[in-house]
Amino acid sequence: MNELADAIELQAIRVLDLCRARGLTVATAESCTGGLVAGALTDIAGSSDVVDRGFVTYSNAAKMQVLGVSADTLRAHGAVSEETAREMVAGLIRVAKTSLGVSITGVAGPGGGSAEKPVGLVLFAAQNAKGEIIVRREVFADQDRAGVRRLSVLTALAMLSELAAQAPVTR
Repeated sequence: MNELADAIELQAIRVLDLCRARGLTVATAESCTGGLVAGALTDIAGSSDVVDRGFVTYSNAAKMQVLGVSADTLRAHGAVSEETAREMVAGLIRVAKTSLGVSITGVAGPGGGSAEKPVGLVLFAAQNAKGEIIVRREVFADQDRAGVRRLSVLTALAMLSELAAQAPVTR
């Protein structure tokens, strides 16, 4: 295993451990990562007590139909935007009714980038059921598609850990 894969596994274990100690559940809404965050969590044996579901909402239609992202938001800001990431995670929490959720939308490449939205741009939103939210914007420059996706998984897991750590321990 390489260093990044090890870091992803350790961060996934941290998310699960923090959530277990606090009685929290998790759902994911992924676009450019295509389910890799949910996959990283479910790679860990026993994750079913924390992981509820994961949605791959790759198309704009899926973002609207599954998560309730507004067509107006997509028209005004595009799929790769903070506004879309926020609406994705809010819709995820509403639909899944989990304690925590994370959304990821970005340009993994190698094509599809622009001056305003370069390859490697990824927007994240993590939210808890109380509506507390963390939003991040990262540009993983000089990465290939796989690198952008792996670094996005690590970032999303770190955000879930951050939110989970703020919740009171119940067990």
